[in-house]
Amino acid sequence: MEELAIFGGKPVRKEKIYYGRQCVEQDDVDAVVATLTSPLITCGPRVQEMEKRLCEVTGAKYAVGVSNGTAALHLAAMAAGFGPGDEVIVSSITFAASANCVRYCGATPVFADIENDTYNIDPECIKKLITPRTKGVVAVDFTGQAVKLDEIRAICKEHGLILIEDAAHAIGTKYKGQPVGSLADMTCFSFHPVKTVTCGEGGAITTNDEKLYRHLMRLRTHGITRDMSEMANPSDALWYNEQVELGFNYRLTDFQAAMLCSQLKKLQKFSDRRKEITAIYDKVFSEMPEIQVQREIPESDTTRHLYVLRLHLEKLTCNRRQFFDALYAENVCPQVHYLPVYWHSYYEKLGYQKGLCPNAEAYYESSMSIPLYYSLSDEEVQDVIHAVKKVIAYYRR
Repeated sequence: MEELAIFGGKPVRKEKIYYGRQCVEQDDVDAVVATLTSPLITCGPRVQEMEKRLCEVTGAKYAVGVSNGTAALHLAAMAAGFGPGDEVIVSSITFAASANCVRYCGATPVFADIENDTYNIDPECIKKLITPRTKGVVAVDFTGQAVKLDEIRAICKEHGLILIEDAAHAIGTKYKGQPVGSLADMTCFSFHPVKTVTCGEGGAITTNDEKLYRHLMRLRTHGITRDMSEMANPSDALWYNEQVELGFNYRLTDFQAAMLCSQLKKLQKFSDRRKEITAIYDKVFSEMPEIQVQREIPESDTTRHLYVLRLHLEKLTCNRRQFFDALYAENVCPQVHYLPVYWHSYYEKLGYQKGLCPNAEAYYESSMSIPLYYSLSDEEVQDVIHAVKKVIAYYRR
């Protein structure tokens, strides 16, 4: 048995591999440089070009580019009309922004448990949480896998709820052959560096509803409009604009949009490589009794953002922290996604208590994400597998 690096043995790799990494190529750099030397570097034509391209990718009628994924969620929650007294059902395993956007509007997040095998929000749990105060659902496509959209849309339709799909992980994913981004009332994307496509930061909301689209466009720019039909005191003067509601400066720069346009052209190859790596991992890890592989529903053709190992700790002599540290010492650097949102101290202070979502809590205590990104080489993939096998062999009961 190989001695683990954490105990003085030789690590699997000399250099560290982190769980995620952006792929920025020369064409992306060229697109940014060309925009930086153009007359407009913000509020210019590249943002509109990116929004058009995003509509083509997702099949949505409208897209609104914003400064980041959290801004996208915030504006979607505002456009949905969430406010004080409202309850909004939210996935429990997600980045905090999925729930924070509800709090930004003064509404109350109600956390739904996850399915034990897909790790996505459980539609049956959504049903049980609906009250007369429920206004909407924020459903997260966790790891990139689409939620059970047919079931969740049917629930929302029956109860008159707004469905916001948090697709921060899911650009490139399809549900029953249709791209994510065209299937909910509003869909929110993130273009953070570890996502499948990036522009450093950046986000977007897509929708098929023109009224929502026009509202989102105002909200991202201070609530200001140049459309006379939206003004209380209309004027056709070229210089005139009017603030008609309270909005924010959530605009995207033109050079970010230019980079994103370049990245979106490569979405298919990025997606294909992520699927290829996922298939390799699935084949190897599904044969190991110490690991549970995430189940994918047949409706979801998933572009995976994260690859999660779920450990059967009862079959190991270590705990999750020891496994994590041992893998890190082998220079294969995992991460954990995520702490159940209501376990954060901010939410504890609001009165949320542990035990609320048992599946989510069990998931958190036994999971970690391993490296998955486009530029991960075949050799690096095998090194990741070797490191996982090495740690498991050492700690196997």
